[in-house]
Amino acid sequence: MRTLISTAFVSLDGVMEAPGGEPGYRNAGWTFKDVEFLPEAYAIKGREQEEATALLLGRASYEAFSPVWPGMPEFAEYKEMPKYVVSASLTENDLVPDWGATTILRSLDEVAALKETEGGPIIVHGSAALNRALSDAGLIDRYHLLVFPLLLGAGKRLFSDTDKDAQKLRLVEHEAYANGIQKNVFDVVR
Repeated sequence: MRTLISTAFVSLDGVMEAPGGEPGYRNAGWTFKDVEFLPEAYAIKGREQEEATALLLGRASYEAFSPVWPGMPEFAEYKEMPKYVVSASLTENDLVPDWGATTILRSLDEVAALKETEGGPIIVHGSAALNRALSDAGLIDRYHLLVFPLLLGAGKRLFSDTDKDAQKLRLVEHEAYANGIQKNVFDVVR
């Protein structure tokens, strides 16, 4: 069974919306305009590209990343990696031609089936709604979180507010950086 890893930039109050400056959110760009950049705090991002064998995205994140990431040296490892997009509305004609093989999945059942295939870790970037649905369905195995020392208030959150049983996590890696960012890697305890 493949490991499904959710990776996210989150504020201390759990907001993950528009960390890189995506339009439409009043605090867009909060990862670089409000916190000093320290390269060592982002080292996990390079490691994720080396360890992942597939990329899973929701429709909105695919539409945000696919026009830019294929040409960015920072995300070169993702270019040829198989990509999966969970969407009820996206069609094959909506996929970009220069970002490697991309498969559209129509349901969480298809994500669960993908996890049952042979291969290494599958990583989920962005994709707020998809992350909440995957978590609620018990499909996420690990979280890679860079927690920023900010309270953003309103905004899309990583975790759902669904009334459910507690989910235990095991901290397997952590580090705090001089700029206040904390790296927290958690395994989901089953």
